[in-house]
Amino acid sequence: MTPSLPTPSVPLVYQDDALLIANKPSGLLTVPGRGPEKQDCLINRLLVSHPNSRIVHRLDQPTSGIVIVPQSYEALRHIGRQFETRQVSKRYIAVVAGIIEQDEGSVELPLICDWPNRPKQMVDWDNGKAAITHYRVLARDTDTQQTRVALTPVTGRSHQLRVHMLELGHPIVGDTLYAPEAVIAASNRLLLHAERINFEHPISAEPLTIESLAPF
Repeated sequence: MTPSLPTPSVPLVYQDDALLIANKPSGLLTVPGRGPEKQDCLINRLLVSHPNSRIVHRLDQPTSGIVIVPQSYEALRHIGRQFETRQVSKRYIAVVAGIIEQDEGSVELPLICDWPNRPKQMVDWDNGKAAITHYRVLARDTDTQQTRVALTPVTGRSHQLRVHMLELGHPIVGDTLYAPEAVIAASNRLLLHAERINFEHPISAEPLTIESLAPF
């Protein structure tokens, strides 16, 4: 009988009795997928040491950064309601291809699943769901022809930041789903990281701000 390997740990940036806040690595699923090869994920790793862990939101597999993991049904319900009513604010850091000329701006394009090419999403003015992303330039690198940006999504559509940056003409570096080959080849991972989250603590009702600096 082959001995089972120890479950890798997940770095935590905050924890108390009500919730954990994990720093998900790029390449790790948030929840399990189909098949035995897709069972290693954030929630399954956390359940080993924190058996009350629950999922209230997700990050794409190639995206790294902050994920809130409630530790009770009450915390799950409280934080879930905050997401539904858009009381949770998030900030992402990304590196995109090309030089963005405007210092800041917004992208407002409705999104829907590109069903024949799923899991890809696409802009659809007739049937898409409203999606809004604010962006702010942090740095421009004329040598690499890349721009570092802070992205603040108002809505939380699947692949929203990736599609909105693509539609802006600046795909995210390392994006194997949406970027052209040269932009994919510029990084061995998607350069998108959930850096900061603001929400109300489910027990104390105090505002909580958690940060995890981008590893790129």
